Amino acid sequence: MHSLQALYGGTFDPVHYGHLKPVEILANQTGLQRVTIMPNNVPPHRPQPEATAAQRKKMLELAIADKPLFMLDERELRRDSPSYTAQTLQAWRSEQGPEKPLAFIIGQDSLLTFPSWYQYQTILDNSHLIVCRRPGYPLTMKEEQHQLWLERHLTYQPEDLHSLPAGKIYLAETPWFDISATLIRQRLQQGLPCDEMLPAAVLEYIYQQGLYQKSGN
Repeated sequence: MHSLQALYGGTFDPVHYGHLKPVEILANQTGLQRVTIMPNNVPPHRPQPEATAAQRKKMLELAIADKPLFMLDERELRRDSPSYTAQTLQAWRSEQGPEKPLAFIIGQDSLLTFPSWYQYQTILDNSHLIVCRRPGYPLTMKEEQHQLWLERHLTYQPEDLHSLPAGKIYLAETPWFDISATLIRQRLQQGLPCDEMLPAAVLEYIYQQGLYQKSGN
C-alpha cells in the first residue's frame, strides 16, 4: 500500500493560517500523510510578488518548521519560465512512478475556474484533486459539460484517494479562514497587528526584513 502524498501550490506572499490550517484539517479528514508545499515562480510578465523568491521560501520554512506534515519543494522557484500545473504534475508523476497515489490540493474558487487551466484534462490522469470547500457556497460549475466532468470524477470516499493512483475529485469540508495575503499586506502597511493571521516566526521575519511595510507613494 502506497501512502497518499499531496502537492499544494501557491504564491505564499506571505504564507498564513488560511493556507496552513485548512490543509492540516483536510489531511486529518483524508488520512493524508505528507503535503509538499510548492511555492510558484511568478513569470516575469505577471505582477510580481512583493517578497523575493528567497524571502517567500524562508517564510515557508519558518511556517512549517514545527509541522511534520509539510515539506517544501522549491523546483518552481528555480525556473524562469511560467510553470503550468499540468506539466508539474506530469513531472511529479514520472518521478513517483505509476502506482503511487498523488493528489493536488486546490480551493473551491480554483475548482470553479479549473476548466480554463492549461491542459486541465490531463491533470486527473496524473493525480487526484482534493478541494477545500467553502462552507455555505454552492459548488456548481459554470457550464454543464464541466459539471458532468466534475460529477464523473467525484468521490465521497477518502479511501479512493489511497487505493487509486489518480483520477478522483474529493470535496473536503474545511473551515473558512477569512484571511488573505492581500489583507495581511494592507494591514502591515497601515501598521495594524496581524498576530492572529500567521505564525509568529513568519511575522517576526517580515518585521526583521521590513517586508510589505513600505508606504506607497
